[in-house]
Amino acid sequence: MNRHQNRRAGGRMFALLSGAPQLAVRASATGKGSAHLYLYDEISWWGVMASDFVAALADAGPGDVTLHVNSPGGDVFEGIAMLNTLRAHPGNVTAVVEGIAASAASFVLMGADHVLMAPNSELMIHDAWGMCVGDSADMTSMAASLERVSANIASIYQGKAGGDAEQWRSAMLAETWYSAGGAVTAGLADAVRGAAEAPDGPDEEPDSDEPMMPGMAAYDLSQFRNRTQPRPTTTEPATPTSTTRAPQATDTPADIPPLDILSALRDALREAA
Repeated sequence: MNRHQNRRAGGRMFALLSGAPQLAVRASATGKGSAHLYLYDEISWWGVMASDFVAALADAGPGDVTLHVNSPGGDVFEGIAMLNTLRAHPGNVTAVVEGIAASAASFVLMGADHVLMAPNSELMIHDAWGMCVGDSADMTSMAASLERVSANIASIYQGKAGGDAEQWRSAMLAETWYSAGGAVTAGLADAVRGAAEAPDGPDEEPDSDEPMMPGMAAYDLSQFRNRTQPRPTTTEPATPTSTTRAPQATDTPADIPPLDILSALRDALREAA
């Protein structure tokens, strides 16, 4: 961990231990237009959990909701719980990618009725990964779990954009990045916000008196191998490429070992003293 990561880990651990609220998801209803939720962090206990998301959506009420997303993703099953919560919401849900929707955050979007890309925003899909410790039987079981989880995620993209599930799986294996326009062309989003082809339904900006949700996290995208490569702009999946990264289990973007957490907390408390 570098000094920035230590400070961040220390701050998060201090917040958790002190009971301070995690404000990466916020719901606000002004009585006019839709409520606005802000998913501006990782999807995990380290950032925003599904329970936080459900509580915020409940606070927003049964009406229309605009979900603003700037997230590198996180835990698969926390993300699926968020996805199904959006699907079940009685009001109309519009999701807007404000910066990045990567990994698990990309399929959370698929629970919305309309998905918009803000200008210059990006979306990324990839195969599930995680960590495994054990013997060969454990590794074989892990591989089967990863295959099952990845196939499930591919079906989510297929449900939104159409096409063949195996094509989406190939795109996931290649870790495919989409520009704002590319996500629309691929069918993962309905329009670029502000473009003439905006979809029918809610496409509103936050009210002028509605505070924007501040970014909570400085994301480390180093685990995504194609983050600096040109972004595909069609649904044609890229040819899968090889990787030396060991397969991992839950699509969590930045696991920090317990000893590093304790070290970060100690450093943070020492700096505060």
